[in-house]
Amino acid sequence: MFPAPAVPRPRKRSRPAEACVPRREEVKFKDVRVYLVERKMGRSRRSFLTQLATSKGFIVEDVLSDKVTHVVSEDSQAASLWKWLKDCAQTNLPNVHVLDVSWFTDSMREGRPVAVETRHLIQDTVPTSPEGSTPTHSATVSPYACQRRTTIENKNNILTDAFEVLAESYEFNEMEGPCLAFRRAASVLKSLPQAVRCLGETQDLPCLGEHTKAVMEEVLQCGHSFEVEKILSDERYQTLKLFTSVFGVGPKTADKWYRRGLRSFSDILADRDIHFNQMQQNGFLHYGDISRAVSKAEARSLSNIIDGTARAITPAAILALTGGFRRGKEFGHDVDFIVTTPELGMEESLLCKIIAELKKKGILLYCDYQASTFDMAKLPSLRFEAMDHFAKCFLILRLDASGVEGGLHSAEGDSRGWRAVRVDLVSPPMDRYAFALLGWTGSRQFERDLRRFARGKQRMLLDNHALYDKTKNEFLAATTERDIFAHLGLEYIEPWQRNA
Repeated sequence: MFPAPAVPRPRKRSRPAEACVPRREEVKFKDVRVYLVERKMGRSRRSFLTQLATSKGFIVEDVLSDKVTHVVSEDSQAASLWKWLKDCAQTNLPNVHVLDVSWFTDSMREGRPVAVETRHLIQDTVPTSPEGSTPTHSATVSPYACQRRTTIENKNNILTDAFEVLAESYEFNEMEGPCLAFRRAASVLKSLPQAVRCLGETQDLPCLGEHTKAVMEEVLQCGHSFEVEKILSDERYQTLKLFTSVFGVGPKTADKWYRRGLRSFSDILADRDIHFNQMQQNGFLHYGDISRAVSKAEARSLSNIIDGTARAITPAAILALTGGFRRGKEFGHDVDFIVTTPELGMEESLLCKIIAELKKKGILLYCDYQASTFDMAKLPSLRFEAMDHFAKCFLILRLDASGVEGGLHSAEGDSRGWRAVRVDLVSPPMDRYAFALLGWTGSRQFERDLRRFARGKQRMLLDNHALYDKTKNEFLAATTERDIFAHLGLEYIEPWQRNA
């Protein structure tokens, strides 16, 4: 008896290629291009997420290319994911956000691309130590902040907060050496991937002197520093900290008022012998608003206002949000922008025109404009100056709640519907843009160490205007921050990793 012939099984239809997913939806976010990594995610889930994102106005790329700005993965194994990405030989990889799927889900929930936070990132390398062993930090920690990656996630707040109080106290007493020593020490601790648990873990870390280690030991053993507590309860420290919180009041003015016996704002305002400049007058007038933190949402709203104003003047205007917000902070004490135009020379009148437009809109509460004194013939400067020579203005703007997503970060009980915000604008020529962007992004310690590294290691002079090679006796051109890092022989550090 012969076996029955086998009945051929019906062939499975191949799944449609994901490249065929239609993109009929309106594109709302043209500057964001997402690539969803199929590894660990699977083809059907990737297709579903692609349709979800495009329905909300996102661009989802089918191929990993230089156009991609955000790579999203469900692969929790960072090492294997980064190896796969590098094997793809994508030249733009250093400029791309490599993110956990949590960023994607947050963005879908909000209906817009949310800001990239540390928790969203899939790091290229994750420092680890063998289980049960004492973590060691010193082997890879550079004495220069520009060679360390420091995010806003500080694992050693209890120590760095104490150092900041000490540094501020020394600054009030015009003792630059100890002030800088504590700021450098705080910067090192901020860069560490885990909390310091005992003094032995810091044995070979750079920038930690005997005084800083004594304070650390006290904090680690007692939970606080007696020296710091003494400073915090000191009348002079408290008074100078209060006075310098006023816009336009520096340590020297604050100390002069303290020596006159003044201890409060009411004392100052009642003293008829004190004559305020315009900056100080507005500092007191708007103190309740401008002494309060500015939120990221408020910064975005101000960015839209300044950008729209600048583009109405010249469509080619370029605006960049700098300072702490560019470094990923959620709050700041003011908002800093660089605004310029590709046409050399046109930037000289741009700020004045922006100021005039802000005044017409009725939102300019105060303005201190400083014309450009930039002269390439006077460079290089052998001494760094705290303020660069580009045209700039220090403003106080009225920000209405209606233009801020989620509302204003206002004081409780404030029902005005607006607040005053400090805004700084600087306008460098386009060929100086990269240097100004690097300098205005900060942080202050990162920039200080960048200049120190340039001078000490590479025999170069760096400031917000230029990079000068003393060995070759020539200025080095740069159109991006990456060019500057490359000239200095440094690995590029992203803005969100410069929170030194």
